[in-house]
Amino acid sequence: MSRLDRFFEVSGRGSTVARELRGGLVTFIAMAYIIVLNPIILGGTDDVSGDSLDFAQVSAVTALAAGAMTIVFGVVARLPFAFAAGLGINSFVATTLVDSLTWAEAMGLVVINGLIIVLLAATGLRRLVFDAVPMPLKLAITAGIGLFILFIGLVDAGFIASTGEPSPPVGLGSDGGGSIGTVPTVVFIGTLLLTAILVARRIPGGILIGLAAGTAAAVIIEAIWHLGSAAEKPGGWSLSVPTLSGSPFALPDLSLVGAVSLDSFGRIGAIAAVMFVFTLVFANFFDAMGTFTGLSREAGLADEKGTFPRLRSALIVEGAGAVVGGATSASSNTVFVESGAGIGEGARTGLANLVTGALFLLAMFISPVASIVPTEVAAAALVVVGVMMASHLRNIDLTEFSVTLPVVLTVVTMPFSYSIANGIGVGFIAWVVLRSAAGKFREISPLLWIVAAGFGLYFARGWVESLIGM
Repeated sequence: MSRLDRFFEVSGRGSTVARELRGGLVTFIAMAYIIVLNPIILGGTDDVSGDSLDFAQVSAVTALAAGAMTIVFGVVARLPFAFAAGLGINSFVATTLVDSLTWAEAMGLVVINGLIIVLLAATGLRRLVFDAVPMPLKLAITAGIGLFILFIGLVDAGFIASTGEPSPPVGLGSDGGGSIGTVPTVVFIGTLLLTAILVARRIPGGILIGLAAGTAAAVIIEAIWHLGSAAEKPGGWSLSVPTLSGSPFALPDLSLVGAVSLDSFGRIGAIAAVMFVFTLVFANFFDAMGTFTGLSREAGLADEKGTFPRLRSALIVEGAGAVVGGATSASSNTVFVESGAGIGEGARTGLANLVTGALFLLAMFISPVASIVPTEVAAAALVVVGVMMASHLRNIDLTEFSVTLPVVLTVVTMPFSYSIANGIGVGFIAWVVLRSAAGKFREISPLLWIVAAGFGLYFARGWVESLIGM
């Protein structure tokens, strides 16, 4: 235990081994839904040749890549940030790339994206971009990610949903109709209130206790009322039904590992392939940068400039996550905002990652057990953590409008567009324009201008693609 303490600097960061173990468990519980959700996203679409991915195979490689990368990151960067398939990129792969490519070719572009990010991190360019971001924007990114996490939790719980109408676009309840009409959402509300009370009273392990109590209640409710899955009947559980049937053990099918092809340039042409890679790199690069910024500040590991320990190693490993995710057909693996749940429980070092990663690897064999925690219960932890991160807005001086507008746009764009990268891009562009107009041109890093211009191209990529005939 003393060796673990020295290696991970547990005592030095004001933590304990017990907190790290507990935090790693909470992070896994908050992230376990990805084992179910990633196969739904990737397996629900046919590629250009009409082939689709098998649900069980995608679930197995999702857990494999997440477990391996989470452990590697914990050992190398020694930070409590867990990895899994990025929801933004896997959606882009499933909805855009495979319209023109096979699954193997799409994953090949994900691998190339990862190699580019590793190169940018190894040469120090990624660190330069990180350092060029002004502190108000770094704090805004943290708060924006908090609201993003909170919004994800509310949507996952069925507390807020699309109305299907132009106005208002969202409403209260699983159907957006303005009322809470399902038992799983009521379970979410109960879990949220219990967890919030425990956290407010500073009860050690409050988030974990809330998750355990919510799961126990969900299991009992399912045993009595047999709500089932929402996909089968209205009012059911959204992703994971809190029940066990059959054997809790299953051997993973890892047939998708290595199913990668680099023939995309020949199929769609070099220009189209480069545009796809550009989109992947931009989304991956800035999603991770924003998440790193938010989580490090929430964990109290960031200095006055927003830099955290072993930053360069963290950035390199994050790029390697995209390579591993593509090589296993799990899609790009990146740092997960749900790591904030473990941080909220006390995790401060990479020791927590060993627990989270080991549980992901174990989940390959006991996937029925891993999926027993319903999304509605895990969502309560996300809302609590999101509120904690959003509170960083109090540290931003908003007396100047040239600061206020970029900050507010950054914060609100993330949840409204369901993208961390979009929020960062809008904030960067607004910052360089307004601060320059306010006579603060010399305070802006030239690199920030370059990145803002790059985001302009990123936001206009659809128009650019139409011009080049993609």
